[in-house]
Parts: sequence; C-alpha cells; structure tokens
Amino acid sequence: MNEILFFGRNKYPKLFKNKPEIIIKPIQFKFENENENENENENGKQIKQISSSSFSTIFLFENGKAIEYLNENDSKQNPEKIQIEENIQKVTVGWENEAILTKEGNVFAKGYDINPKNTKEFINISSLIEDPNDRIIQDIVSGRSSIYLLTSNQNVYGIGSNQYGQLGFDYQTLKKTEKPILMMKNVSKIFSGNISFYVFLLNSNKELFGCGDNEKGQLGLGESRRKETKIQKLTQIQNIPKGKIIDIQCGFLYSIMLIENENENEDENPKRKLYSCGFYRNNGLGKNENTYEFTEIKSSLFENDDNNILDFSVGNAHTLILTSNSKIIGFGNNYYGQLGTGDKEDQLIPIQIELPKLRFNENISNYHISCGYHKSFLYYSPLSFSNLEEDLINLFERKEFCDISFKTENGEIIKAHKLILKYRLNQNQIEKLQEIISKKSIKESNQIFEMIYSNRIINPKLYSEIKEIINSNEKIEETMKRIYLNENENENEKDFIIERKEKQYKFPKLILIMRSELYRGMFLSVTNDKSNKVTDYSELSNKSFQIFEYWIYSNQIKDDIQITQEKSLILCLFKLELIYFLTIKSK
Repeated sequence: MNEILFFGRNKYPKLFKNKPEIIIKPIQFKFENENENENENENGKQIKQISSSSFSTIFLFENGKAIEYLNENDSKQNPEKIQIEENIQKVTVGWENEAILTKEGNVFAKGYDINPKNTKEFINISSLIEDPNDRIIQDIVSGRSSIYLLTSNQNVYGIGSNQYGQLGFDYQTLKKTEKPILMMKNVSKIFSGNISFYVFLLNSNKELFGCGDNEKGQLGLGESRRKETKIQKLTQIQNIPKGKIIDIQCGFLYSIMLIENENENEDENPKRKLYSCGFYRNNGLGKNENTYEFTEIKSSLFENDDNNILDFSVGNAHTLILTSNSKIIGFGNNYYGQLGTGDKEDQLIPIQIELPKLRFNENISNYHISCGYHKSFLYYSPLSFSNLEEDLINLFERKEFCDISFKTENGEIIKAHKLILKYRLNQNQIEKLQEIISKKSIKESNQIFEMIYSNRIINPKLYSEIKEIINSNEKIEETMKRIYLNENENENEKDFIIERKEKQYKFPKLILIMRSELYRGMFLSVTNDKSNKVTDYSELSNKSFQIFEYWIYSNQIKDDIQITQEKSLILCLFKLELIYFLTIKSK
C-alpha cells in the first residue's frame, strides 16, 4: 500500500476527479487500481519516485513500471501506463518533455524539442549519441526545454533547446538539437529543474560549472555578472560554500544548494545546510532579498543541532524541506496551495508546515518530497534491495576502485573492480573473462561486470557465457561442509578474525556465509590467500562496528539507526556490508 499526500494545483493534469482545482491542505492520493493485483509483490508496487511538471505527472514503482497522468481533454483523466519497458530506473519530466532511464542504460524521451514531428512518441535518444562507446547512460535530468544525459564514462550530453545557452553553446550557432551533443567530460553529477533554462555540472574534481539563463542571478556567478542574462558557455561557479555538494535544484529564477559539512567527529552525522541564489519575490529563495551568490538560508527552524535536512525539492517558485525531527519547512509562492499551509499566502522566509498524521511514521527518513509546477507530493519510499544494487554498482564503477584493465572487441579499455574479482575469480578465470570481454562491445562488457558485481542476471545470454567462471551454490555448500562437518578440520579455520584498533574479534564463518554475499565470495575464493583475518578496518567508527556486530549475530539492524546516514560508509568491506544489510532491513 502506497502513502502519497498531495497539495497544490489539481490541474494539468487533474489528479482528483471530484476535488477543486486548488487543494491547500495535504490530502491522500490513491490510484484507481490500487486494490487490484493483490498477488503482486508488495515491494514491487511501492513508489520509488514521483516526477511532475506543468502538463504531466509520472509515478515510478520499485518493479520498474510507471503510471503517467497526462494533461488531456478527456474528463475521465484515466492514467496511462508507460509502455516503453518494464525495467525503468528513473523518470524525469520537464515543461513539455519527458525522459525514461532504463536499467540497461537506455534513455527514451519525447517532447516538442526532442521529436517535433511526433511529440507523443518516445524515441531512444541515447542511441543517437555519436560515440557508440558512450551510449550507456547513468543519470538523466530534465530542464524546461532540454534533457541532460550523464554517461557511464562520466560525460554529459544535452539535447533540446539552446535558447538561453543551456547546452553550453552560443545560441546563434546552435539554436536546438535533436541529437545529444557533448557538453562536458569528467562529470560526476548534473543538476537542473523541470522549469529551468539553465544547468549545473559538478566535475570529478568537485568543481561546479553552469550555463544558461542568468537573468536574476540564479547561476550564482556574483554581483559583477548579474547583467549577463545568458551564459552561453559552461562557466565555473566561484565562492562555493565549503563542504560536499549533495544536491542542487533549480526553480524558474532561483537555485537551492544542499551542502554537507565535514564532521571531525566520526560518530556524529554530518550537518547539512541549504544555500540559495537568484530572485526572491514570489519565489522559493528562502530570503526577502535578491542574492547573486550562494548564501546560507538562515532560520531558527534549522538551528537545532539534533535536526538535519533529509530531503528537499524545488518547484516553479516554491521549496519544501523535510528534516530529521519530522518537520516540513516551506517557503515561496503559494497561490495554488502548493506549500500545504491551509491558505494561499506567499511565504518569503522559511515557515513550519503542519505535518499530517502519517500512516507509515516509524522512520521519517523513509519519506520524500517532490515539487512540480504549482503542486507538491509527500510520499513514503524506503530504501530497497534494488536501491542497494544501484549503489553498489555505482560504487564499483568509480575510477579509484577500477584497477584491472580489459580490452573489448573494438580495442576500447574497460576497467573492473579488483576487490570483487579477487574474491570471486582466480587468475585462470580472470584470463577466461578477458577472452570473453575481447569479443564483446562496451555495452555488453558493462552488463557482464554488472552481473558479476551484483550477482544478478540482467542478460541471460551473456550470463550463460560467464556462469561457469562464477562461484556457484554447489561450491557454497561444499565449502560449508568442509569447514563445519569435517572432523579433521582445523578448529581455528572455523572463525574469521578481525583485528581492529588493537583488538581481535571472532566471527563464525558459517554465520558470515549465511548472512553475506560478499563474505560468501571471500570464503569461496580459490586463490592461494587462505588468511582468516583482516586488519585494515580501523576506519570504521565504533558505532558502525557495533551495528555490524549486532547484525552478525541477530540478523537485525537496531531500530535507532538512520539508514541514509550510514550509506556513506563505503570505504571497506565492512562498510559495504553495512550498506547491504541496512538496505535489506528497510525493505
């Protein structure tokens, strides 16, 4: 059962048949067919993401299916199911464009600036990228009239309108493009908004660049450049607040940035702060004056040390924030009730919004906010196993972990993660894998490594070629029997010893095999490394180690753990295990 609360403009599209156009207090949204298909897996029906703009709202479910509500003249307003593929990973909706990212890395999109000949037809825009080795897409973001694609090679492409230079090119030279055009290389994240004519790109060196509409200073370039209304070349944004950029969301004339400060005390969660720039009047800037550089949004509502920002979202001209002490904070335009305050009064500075009684209120971090054009959603979406696989795959694809090179059929080099290969394959098997990769394309090679990393079948044909070199369940059973049923087995080999901060901890291998796919692979290793102790786990905080130890013996995660905060522990095997089982706990 999904829990979705809606408030704002009930039009374009009309989500409630028997409700007024303006809904000023949150009300429960229900799908017309919510009670159907009762035998379907409940986790599959769970909401994963909501993306909404001016004329469309898409609900994405954990099972990879989606329902789209369109702005139709039909008074029945029946939901239209997207029939692209049933393995959708992400959706994004712009002013008059939509894009779908599949788990294979393909992007299907539609809209006037994408396919003007047939604006309602989805086309595979990732296949139009000129470089065939750059067609596996990792992330997508919609602007008002453009769509941005981040490839697995960390390159960003743009497609659609370049009216304000939002594709990073001079408008007179390139007014629009119906094929993705390369904007920048070595990019880690892309940020834009469904109503925005501008975009931000964060490179691998943590430098921020932007281009597009700067009429009200929404790019944060400073007072000296506020008269430059069109930034038609990617330009580095200076004077960025210190800390890690978690997210940037863009409204029509303003931008909001979420920064996570570095925390010297490893047992405390890093503090997060919001910064904004752009035009304040009738907008969700959080201030009562224009700001041309990113400056902190200050309010007594954020000053509590125990309070932290879990999630935020930006619409056309309003912003909503969800905090760890179960507060919803909002500011900006409220003419259509999109702030959920119960009235239609605009709010220039942050105010607390009365939180309705939630059905699933055991962990506020499982809730998320999504702002569309004059509308807002608060919905329940806990972490799931599918989120875990995506996190691990993204982690393993990071360049600093990719230290074994393979050559594909066209001579391109693809790098794999030594940590996983070490515990799943021996040298002969790695050589066999190299032989297989040498006959495959970049796309097929990426799918092969994804199956090895995540231990799930995403391409049966390719899996049939590699399954003989991956450890099987039969080997797991044989290893368990050898270790635990053989009376001649050395007793010391039945334990896995961890040396940490000059202390030794013993964990039964049987327990680890039963609990963990990663440790299962480690103990099934056919390499010559028979060591039963690991000493390089001093980085793990006391709190995190206690969580792990508790899980080992109880197969449970303590109820007071904030799962989203623990996801940052990814520097060693134990930290990977924490991500793995904290995520499973939240299913």
